[in-house]
Amino acid sequence: MSARMSLLDWSLLLALSLLWGGSYFFVGVVVKALPPFTIVLLRVAIAAVALHAVLRLTRTQMPWDASAWAAFFGMGLLNNAIPFSLIVWGQTQIASGLASILNATTPLFALVVAHLVTHDERLSKGRLAGILLGLAGVVVLIGPDALTGLGSDVLAQIAVLAAALSYGCAVTFGRRFKRMGVPPLATAAGRSPPRA
Repeated sequence: MSARMSLLDWSLLLALSLLWGGSYFFVGVVVKALPPFTIVLLRVAIAAVALHAVLRLTRTQMPWDASAWAAFFGMGLLNNAIPFSLIVWGQTQIASGLASILNATTPLFALVVAHLVTHDERLSKGRLAGILLGLAGVVVLIGPDALTGLGSDVLAQIAVLAAALSYGCAVTFGRRFKRMGVPPLATAAGRSPPRA
């Protein structure tokens, strides 16, 4: 594995950032017209259709054993159903910029969860400093003004932080798919609803 990122790697990272970051903006717009759980259902359904189309194009096989599908169910809860629902509901009360900043605590939660439940992902000063620097970078990119709502609508802010914790748990939970030999693309598709 190369330690340097290629132009393609940087391009994919930029595209991913736009897709993930843009979701907060679009949810902030759509939540004024649709109920929160309808937005979650549409988001997951669109992703499921796209992922299953990619599976077909790449001829990636899905595992069909019960243990893989139990793991997919757990991952779907931790990485989709719980956080999407909490974030979309939270955005009915708070601005999308603040929701983005609160969700940027995900790596911090992932680091703490991994430290508590694994033996090879330990909390270190360097990792903590890197995550805090990244969080500060998110605040700078979004704009410190987004933090003006911090402290009001506390329940909605707690919901978004709970979503970040759920994502953080999903990171550690997802390690099992490599041990199970499930390809990453199948892992991504499996945590979405299967095609009918």
